[in-house]
Amino acid sequence: MLDGMPEPIPDGFADAELAAYVAGLRAEPGPSARQLGVAAVRQAQRLRVQGGAPGPELAAVEELTAGRRRVPARWYRPALEPRPLVVFLHGGMWVIGDLDSHDRACRRLAAQAGVAVLAVDFRRAPEHQWPAAVDDAVDVLRWALGEAGPAAVAGDSSGGNLAALACLRLRAEGGPLPAAQILVTPNTDLTLSQPSARQKATGWGLDSDDVAWGAELWVPGQVPLADPRVSPLHAADLSGLPPAVVVTAEHDPLRDEGDAYAARLAAAGVPVRHRAEAGMIHGFLNLDRISPAAAAAGDRLFADIARVLSAGGGPGTGPASSGRPGGA
Repeated sequence: MLDGMPEPIPDGFADAELAAYVAGLRAEPGPSARQLGVAAVRQAQRLRVQGGAPGPELAAVEELTAGRRRVPARWYRPALEPRPLVVFLHGGMWVIGDLDSHDRACRRLAAQAGVAVLAVDFRRAPEHQWPAAVDDAVDVLRWALGEAGPAAVAGDSSGGNLAALACLRLRAEGGPLPAAQILVTPNTDLTLSQPSARQKATGWGLDSDDVAWGAELWVPGQVPLADPRVSPLHAADLSGLPPAVVVTAEHDPLRDEGDAYAARLAAAGVPVRHRAEAGMIHGFLNLDRISPAAAAAGDRLFADIARVLSAGGGPGTGPASSGRPGGA
């Protein structure tokens, strides 16, 4: 970002459709999340979801509750026979997002990777500040690992943050760990001090100030944003964590913190499959109907997940097949 203006859209952008989408956002940026407030931002997202196309049909989709807290969740099955399980944590700056906002993405994941997906409706800020969302994620993961057998955890954006934090919490407890952690354009450094948070601060679909606003609502004032309990990049030791898939996007303010987390995981001896999507922006999982390039980036991610969860595929070995989560 130069003199408060976003960088120009490059010629080598992912595709013409995504370039037109970004140009439209720049032409009519509208108020920021901070200016709109929580209720209006949530309502705007609900309206976008209502106007969207449904995801692929699956063999079964079921509402249930999971864990000791009976956290609301949605279970997607591409087939009725047992399949590997992915516990999915949605993005949304810890403030917005729900089961419906990522329903299409979860359906695509289930259909294309051939996995069962358990999407978690964790508690959101500002009504429930940290550590509520992490507590819910850990609660559901403990339940899934105990009842359904080995499972992976996945999340995009702030959901990637929760997935990483849940793995760190479970490692500290000494209990079973997920078979893999799938981190898609994750928040790993809530201080927003990485170079891309300044270089890509505005004009690319996610503004750094929107992330800062969400972090302010989620993290209690007495907890520093560099605390490793909210910013996994600041954890002193990343060894012994589950194998990871980390996908970042070139034109994303969160790019550098995701890249840095992948590098630190690898340096700590964690098997990592890391890809930086060239020409791509944040939130590509929900842009498949707008951009063929975004759809292809999602397809690559789903193929990564299928490889990781297959025996001998990707970093580490995948979980055993799991059918309906026990006790649901």
